[in-house]
Amino acid sequence: MAVFEFRGVEVATGKAVKGFRDAENPKTLRVVLRREGVMLTQATEESERKEKDRRKIDLFAVFKRPGASDIAIMTRQLATLVRAGVPLLESIGALTEQIENEQLVRILTNVRESLNAGTSFAKSLEVHPRTFPPLYVNMIAAGEASGTLEAVLERLADFMEGQSRLKSKVAGALAYPALLSVIGSALVGFLMVGVIPKVKTVFDSLGQALPWYTQLLIVVSDTVAGYWWLIIAVVGGGIWFFRRWKRTPKGKLRWDVFVLKAPLFGRLILLVAVARFSRTLSTLLSSGVHLLQAMEIGRNVLENAKLEAVIAEAIGSIRGGESIAEPLKRSKAFPPMVTHMIAVGEKTGQLEAMLENVSKSYEADVEVRVAALTSLLEPITIVILGGAVGFIAIAILMPLIQMNQLVE
Repeated sequence: MAVFEFRGVEVATGKAVKGFRDAENPKTLRVVLRREGVMLTQATEESERKEKDRRKIDLFAVFKRPGASDIAIMTRQLATLVRAGVPLLESIGALTEQIENEQLVRILTNVRESLNAGTSFAKSLEVHPRTFPPLYVNMIAAGEASGTLEAVLERLADFMEGQSRLKSKVAGALAYPALLSVIGSALVGFLMVGVIPKVKTVFDSLGQALPWYTQLLIVVSDTVAGYWWLIIAVVGGGIWFFRRWKRTPKGKLRWDVFVLKAPLFGRLILLVAVARFSRTLSTLLSSGVHLLQAMEIGRNVLENAKLEAVIAEAIGSIRGGESIAEPLKRSKAFPPMVTHMIAVGEKTGQLEAMLENVSKSYEADVEVRVAALTSLLEPITIVILGGAVGFIAIAILMPLIQMNQLVE
């Protein structure tokens, strides 16, 4: 049975409809839709659509790709349906009719087709790694093996919603200072290129000696206006070389070590990484995933080469018979409270609960630090941009005032 993307018109209302449907061929699809009161106007088999997509470049594909919030909502809805006793196959079919993201609908349609063919849910998701990461797939596999799929889906939904909220808070808090910086930089650039050259013409016509700061401003303006292409090329080349260096294992490690030690942001980045790792490990262990496998998956969500190396070393030590806390404590990369609570959790047999407490504590700490950092960044940004604009204004106005006094 093939999967078709169809478009049609409701006979009763004349409303255009579209979606995905399983059918043996377009003729069968037409009959099925006619029974539902829909007149078929176009039907494209999924394999044909994929071939067409490969031949064309979609410039907006990044924006159409399902995000973490889309996956979290879908998981929550799926958990609700499965908890209500709706079979998994029917639940996925119901989701394809109400989800708005077209790429996610196509993916779920493929998953449904795979389930129809007898493949497990986890294996069906595994072929879409960009949408369903290893964390998601392994938790689903554990839920299927233990018969607790609905509980695992709810844990996954809670986890993904929590991670999405944390990212949104960090991004939202830094959005205003970033926007202010962009607008201020554009304003200073406009003054340098569009205003100062005209003022320079006035100064040259007067033939008076200029203060050193006005001369400095004119030199900077002439450099920006005359060699803007070179400045852009140098900055662009520097960014390209930096990104290329950072993609190398050695460069990534050095940069990530520097990031963790950076003032203001270093501690915040460490707390975010630790909170994400603890939440991931707790969720995986609660879902029945083996410890070493959970550590491997948790290592991949850290997004920091230094911390990933620490977890890789800890995995080797655990295989050698050590506890989890000891290698983490030796590395001195994780905060002492983390290693202490993990050690307590191992001794009391409540490791999952301790890891969840760590994640909650650090997520709360991140929110406090982000709020404090934002309140600090906003005035600093305003002072820097205001100082730049004020310097330009003084450098332009002071010679004019001095010349006016001489005339009097």
